[in-house]
Amino acid sequence: MSNVTRTFDILKNAEEKYNHDIALAVKRNGKWETFSTADYRENVDAVSFGLLALGLEKGDKVAIVSNNRPEWNFLEMGIAQIGCVQVTIYPTISEKEYRHILSHSEAKLLFVANKELYQKLKPVFDDTENVKEMYTIDAMDGIKNWKEVQALGKDKELELRPLLEERKNETKPEDLSTLIYTSGTTGLSKGVMLTHDNIVRNIKMANKVVPYLKPGDRALSFLPLSHVLERVGNYLWQYKGLVVYYAESIETIGDDMRDIKANTFITVPRVFEKVFDKIVNKGRELKGVKKSLFFWALEVGDKFDPDPAKRTTWYNFKLAIANKLIFSKWREALGGELKGVIAGGAALQPRLARVFWAAKIYVQEGYGLTETSPVVSATGYFHPYVRFGWVGYVNPEIEVKIADDGEILVKGHNVMKGYYKDPEKTSEVIDNEGWFHTGDIGEFDDQRMLRITDRKKEIFKLSGGKYVAPQQVENIFKESMFIEQIMVVGENEKHTAALIVPDFKFLGDWCKIHHLKVGDNKEMINHPDVIARYEKEVVKYNKELNKVMQVKKFRLVCEDWTPENGFLSPTQKLKRKVILAKYKNLLDEIYEKN
Repeated sequence: MSNVTRTFDILKNAEEKYNHDIALAVKRNGKWETFSTADYRENVDAVSFGLLALGLEKGDKVAIVSNNRPEWNFLEMGIAQIGCVQVTIYPTISEKEYRHILSHSEAKLLFVANKELYQKLKPVFDDTENVKEMYTIDAMDGIKNWKEVQALGKDKELELRPLLEERKNETKPEDLSTLIYTSGTTGLSKGVMLTHDNIVRNIKMANKVVPYLKPGDRALSFLPLSHVLERVGNYLWQYKGLVVYYAESIETIGDDMRDIKANTFITVPRVFEKVFDKIVNKGRELKGVKKSLFFWALEVGDKFDPDPAKRTTWYNFKLAIANKLIFSKWREALGGELKGVIAGGAALQPRLARVFWAAKIYVQEGYGLTETSPVVSATGYFHPYVRFGWVGYVNPEIEVKIADDGEILVKGHNVMKGYYKDPEKTSEVIDNEGWFHTGDIGEFDDQRMLRITDRKKEIFKLSGGKYVAPQQVENIFKESMFIEQIMVVGENEKHTAALIVPDFKFLGDWCKIHHLKVGDNKEMINHPDVIARYEKEVVKYNKELNKVMQVKKFRLVCEDWTPENGFLSPTQKLKRKVILAKYKNLLDEIYEKN
């Protein structure tokens, strides 16, 4: 597979090695629509010819705002193989961000998925001079459609074929492949420049971590393809000859997974937390012996160690029973044929990782950033490359060191070219020796295992001069079944405090069991018995923390924090400033400033 040096070589590799009847599939209106490798190639070339017919030059930028679907692949590959650059944009960002990205990237064309995105982006398109045309993927009356680009290409295929081949040959591994605008938690996003080489070598490195996946295995895709982790994972699945199935929506993931009997998928820990909570809530509904067995199996899972030498014969016997009676049902609920899952984008609770590994659902964590294409480290699927609470093994191809202040620095083929049109910001993160400063604090041991302890910018100082690493505290508290989300605060204050979003499904069940009469979420979080229960929970998890980091006071809040309501970035990171501003009155109460 060494002949794969540019992203579009992945398709050629697939034609030569796999040539599937189903290469890509998508569920629309409850039915699977499939595309063979030959269909894939035909669609990609038609896009390339169409773009060439429209006069696109090497290096021109083309923007895509879309949900996950095969058309995304057709456009993306069609753009890449004529030496153009794809601008990846999240479908959930603000109009202000769209204006910034489309203008800053100098995109010539814009493809949007559907009517909703068309209406959202039409005013931006009208005001952005550099974007010459806008096309929808779904058909809309009177609106230019992406198939018109393909039709234009097909009409001129014979005359344009030599130009396509010329462009492919001209496109070098070190050429720019994509601009991914990182949605920072503050300020306007920056355009990360990733080359074909950045991405392809990252794919080949990631390939070593999933040897158990074989050609013809089925991957379900639901994280946005605008997210670098899903994007590179998508390439990896194609590179390995997997069939990529796109879920109908985030709500249908469970059904789609069972439907295709998925062998793998990529997720963020938040989705895993929800899956786990759902399983446990079902366990709580059981009665008698069944309920006792369920929670006994959970206890067994909680003690799982990835090192076989540390598991006693007695423990293995109990684990075998737990697997036969309880965990086998978990696997069935996820389709019954899951081999391994990739989790990234945030820290996975060690307790969750432990239980899923005990249930033979291998959750492999990875760490990286858009700027590192993305993989820096990844958990293996056997000891010693698995350590719960750590983010995996760093391949020797990549250099990692810890700076004097604890920051993780990275050097290697995975580090971006820089931020587009922003040498100043580039030099802030890539030093003179080529080390990329991740902004994460962590440790790196002599086994090349990496652990993240916090974000450098998020560590704050209490008024007494002691430092608090909020993510460390948050990750411990998120192990509670009662807590859906939490943000730890206390900068320049006397003590550490927290804002907590309860898991309202779990809390609602608890209220029923305890015969509490509560109406909506607001009533629930203000009930004295509920507050007392959360006080107990805070005391329990504080025991795992040193005195400075312990949460002394907290307030419950009744809104979920999501990218849609602006409290999370599109990659599910807390927008701390936004949350601080929204709950200023509660924080003033906590710190007695009223």
